[in-house]
Amino acid sequence: MTPDLSNRIALVTGASRGIGYQIAKQMAAAGAHVIAVARTVGGLEDLDDEIKAEHAKTGKGEATLVPLDLADMAAIDRLGGAINERWGRLDVLVANAGMLGVIAPIGHVEAKVFEKVMTINVTATWRLIRSVDPLLRKSDAGRAIVLSSSAAHSARAFWGLYATSKAAVETLTRSWADETRNFPLRVNAADPGATRTAMRAQAMPGEDPQTLPHPAEIATRILLMAAPDLTHTGMLYQARHNRWVSYRQPE
Repeated sequence: MTPDLSNRIALVTGASRGIGYQIAKQMAAAGAHVIAVARTVGGLEDLDDEIKAEHAKTGKGEATLVPLDLADMAAIDRLGGAINERWGRLDVLVANAGMLGVIAPIGHVEAKVFEKVMTINVTATWRLIRSVDPLLRKSDAGRAIVLSSSAAHSARAFWGLYATSKAAVETLTRSWADETRNFPLRVNAADPGATRTAMRAQAMPGEDPQTLPHPAEIATRILLMAAPDLTHTGMLYQARHNRWVSYRQPE
């Protein structure tokens, strides 16, 4: 069942394509005002056109477009300030943006590639959390969804760069969830699983994309993580299997 996000303010990164695009679109259709962040202006404009068309039919959903390179840390800080000035709170964060880098032996990864992947996947996610955490705490039912990957747990050969970045992101998410257990804020990681996206095609060029679920299908499941009545926190949601996984707590 689609959650009612009427009058909720939702920030979605990586919203110009793939899963992020579909999450932003579906959140708007559920009634949210979506702050759509991405580098690609054309993709953001396409998203805005779809949201406006839906709004014209149903009266639900609006979008604010934010062209932003997540490597610009100061811009991430300013984004939090701008959201506070305009709305005074944030109800939903979807930290979706990320990059694959290269599939290669660890010793063959160029330093500049390693640093770029860590900047976008890890440092920018931390900076975003730092920027919007106070705003999510102001919500009556703040929801944070941080995109991860099964690669964070499999540690497969040649996937070390991407896997390391996603393992770091999950650790950040778990710590954040533990810090906010006594607040209405619910913080969880989401593993979309293999999905028909450009990143998947880059990683697995010989794979038939038609054998994979469309990003819209995965977005529909992740959307449930934004529901105001959600009780889970500090957990991993495996979207493709519609399954919640608890992390083992330290002894």
